[in-house]
Amino acid sequence: MEGPSNGGMLYHEVQESKLCAVHCVNTVLQGPFFSEFDLAALASDLDRKEHQMMLEGGGGGGGGTATDDFIPEVSHNVSMDGDFSIQVLQKALEVWDLQVIPLNCPVAEPAQVDPELENAFICHLQDHWFCIRKVNGEWYNFDSLYAAPQHLSKFYLSAYLDSLKGFGWSIFLVRGNFPKECPITSSEASNGYGQWLSPEDAERITKSRNSIQTQRPHHRTDLTQQSSNPFHQYGEAELLDAEDEDLKAAIAASLMDSSPAAVNVEAGTSQDENEKISGENA
Repeated sequence: MEGPSNGGMLYHEVQESKLCAVHCVNTVLQGPFFSEFDLAALASDLDRKEHQMMLEGGGGGGGGTATDDFIPEVSHNVSMDGDFSIQVLQKALEVWDLQVIPLNCPVAEPAQVDPELENAFICHLQDHWFCIRKVNGEWYNFDSLYAAPQHLSKFYLSAYLDSLKGFGWSIFLVRGNFPKECPITSSEASNGYGQWLSPEDAERITKSRNSIQTQRPHHRTDLTQQSSNPFHQYGEAELLDAEDEDLKAAIAASLMDSSPAAVNVEAGTSQDENEKISGENA
């Protein structure tokens, strides 16, 4: 019987600058396969091809052409602050024979019914990307805003995806031949933000962080403390015991301000201070 991939270890990358797209791709692949320079090269190639198509579409006629509104100096696939387009992520994963499919496409309909039968999802909202991935038969949220991957049960996975869709997140299904192994001893395994964790270490780190957060004042009422995870404040056991309506209410409350920008607020800012700032700016 085939053993667990990567010796049972989980590969996770912690947020560096605005490189969440890089972190997302690498956690899908479960290894440090791409750098920001690799994705930038793919974005440049896509921009060049798009520009060429626009030129060809313009034809040889006089007057205005299809290129009048196209500015070649402005990339359509990577922003100035490092956010990459879905096309870049698709190209990166195509290198590994993986296909990225919008979850609302007809071909992805089985994944909407039984997501636990799949292997990976990519989630995007505004300028944040993260990956939900099945590793060694278990599901994890590899959001780079977290110190460690968070385990998701099959029930939790389905509720999570439904909530993300309901609150405007774009979700993509990833299918194909995922890499089986990544040499953990490789020098590239340590790229400054990548780390290998056992499931036990990941759980310990997550519990430790959650314990710290529960000790902070206003942690349940200050929505600026929340990150992109709609279940950030709610333990899996609590959700499993909740009634359907309670579950929906809890998810809705947690997602009220789930944009990644909220993470940039200093952890020490209290609710009173936020209200004071809001009043001064009014």
